[in-house]
Amino acid sequence: MSLNDPQWGKRGNQNGGPPDLDEIWRNVNRRMNDLFGRKREPQDGGEGGRPGARLPLGGAGMLVALILVIWLASGFYIVDEGRRGVVTRFGKYTETTQPGPRWHLPFPVEAVELVEFSQVKTIEVGYRNTPKNKIDKEAVMLTDDENIIDIQFAVQYNLKSAEDYVFNNRRPDQIVAYVAESAIREVVGKSKMDFALYEGREQIAKQTEQLMQQMLDRYGTGVFVQKVTLQNVQPPDKVQAAFDDAVKAGQDRERLKNEGQAYANDVVPRARGNAARLLEEANGYQTEVEQRSQGDAERFNRILVEYTKAPGVTRERLYLDMMQTVLGNASKVFVDQKSGSLLYLPLDKLIQQSVTDAAPQRPAGSSAPADAPPPVPGERARDNVRGREREGR
Repeated sequence: MSLNDPQWGKRGNQNGGPPDLDEIWRNVNRRMNDLFGRKREPQDGGEGGRPGARLPLGGAGMLVALILVIWLASGFYIVDEGRRGVVTRFGKYTETTQPGPRWHLPFPVEAVELVEFSQVKTIEVGYRNTPKNKIDKEAVMLTDDENIIDIQFAVQYNLKSAEDYVFNNRRPDQIVAYVAESAIREVVGKSKMDFALYEGREQIAKQTEQLMQQMLDRYGTGVFVQKVTLQNVQPPDKVQAAFDDAVKAGQDRERLKNEGQAYANDVVPRARGNAARLLEEANGYQTEVEQRSQGDAERFNRILVEYTKAPGVTRERLYLDMMQTVLGNASKVFVDQKSGSLLYLPLDKLIQQSVTDAAPQRPAGSSAPADAPPPVPGERARDNVRGREREGR
């Protein structure tokens, strides 16, 4: 049979040809009519009737079936790796589908929204693209010690709940930016300026990350904060010169403190050494005076005993010892003028020379005080002077 035969598709299976499509559609229509309670139309007696009266009903059924197939096929969708499908039925959340081919009741019964779940998103606060493109209204912040600083930072985050991200907030990405700015302002507002500029940058970033996560969980955004990175922390440009002067003054202060500490480390030990030396000298002087006093007292007691035995001799001996001590330290020479002849001799020079000769030799490198009294000349020096004096007479 040729495909151009007008009877193709209208013959039965007696000759092994294709099924009669009209018969199939009539059966379908009959079942539909029985299902919906419609009355069947009287038939015209087999194939000799008018088939044109049944064509509109068969064509409509085929069209309805085609539309139904297309409508059902529109419910198929594919969830890519790293995404999640949020299914809603008449606007109400139904389920979250995992990656892979999926199907849902077509529109308008159910709808699906594909959400980037594993993708790491980044928001920038205080700048855009590069730190040079600064946004002053976002970057300027006030510290606890009432100073102003500029902070530029970035926040990296992804999702931990697709349904919360879709349903609980209208613009969750914008909310993340607002929460980031609010959190870092709170943390910086509790910190000193020097802490924020230097040693506390990592701690500020960590505290901001924790505070952001708490606020986002409270809002039910379904966002997980991965990391907060401080890009730039510095004073505002308008006060940069004054801040540099303040930093320089602080450095000068530290330098002067170090110099003062070094001077104190040099002077204090020396002063303590001098104090210890003076204390030892005082203790030595005290011991010397005590021992000398005890010796003088012992000598006086002995002299008293001798004086009791022979007062005249003891008194004369004491007088001679005293005169010897007094005149021995004097630079004047007494000469008896009763003889009538006087020979002038440089006695003072001779006495000074004899004293110099009698003085003990000091070792090299030793020093004596400038105001120390000259040593008392010995008995031999005085005898030499007296011998010369007699020869002159």
